[in-house]
Amino acid sequence: MSAASDPSDPVEPATEPAASDAPAGAARPTSVRRSLASIVLAFETVVVFLAALVIWGLADAAGGAWGLPSWVALAAGGVIILLLVATIGLLRFRWAFWLGWAIQVVVIVAGIINPAMYVVGALFGGLWAYCMVVGARIDRDRAAAAEPGKEPQ
Repeated sequence: MSAASDPSDPVEPATEPAASDAPAGAARPTSVRRSLASIVLAFETVVVFLAALVIWGLADAAGGAWGLPSWVALAAGGVIILLLVATIGLLRFRWAFWLGWAIQVVVIVAGIINPAMYVVGALFGGLWAYCMVVGARIDRDRAAAAEPGKEPQ
């Protein structure tokens, strides 16, 4: 198996510039795709928290959706929030972007419990897709510009 196809490889290359190549305080360039993904997931964390509170608050005394206790909405929201926060930290790996896609599907499916979540899921799913496409394109353009003698595509 080649190193380029290993799914546990970090998104950004692990090679550090030599001390003579860069100034002492220079930071390694970050991926725009990774930055945009973390922003989307952070905002989605806040919205999922608020949505879980709304779904919990709308549950009647007899129970929530399908007769489940009302606290299930808070627990499910908490699990999704933990997934979102963990994914933000794992975005240095390529497979974490696929985990982000899976979370978008879960948020859309939450529309079964509260139809407003279909709208929330569609908005964040679209935002996620846009950030993945545009972020990857900007990263490709940056990489092409960093290589002397190679034309950007």
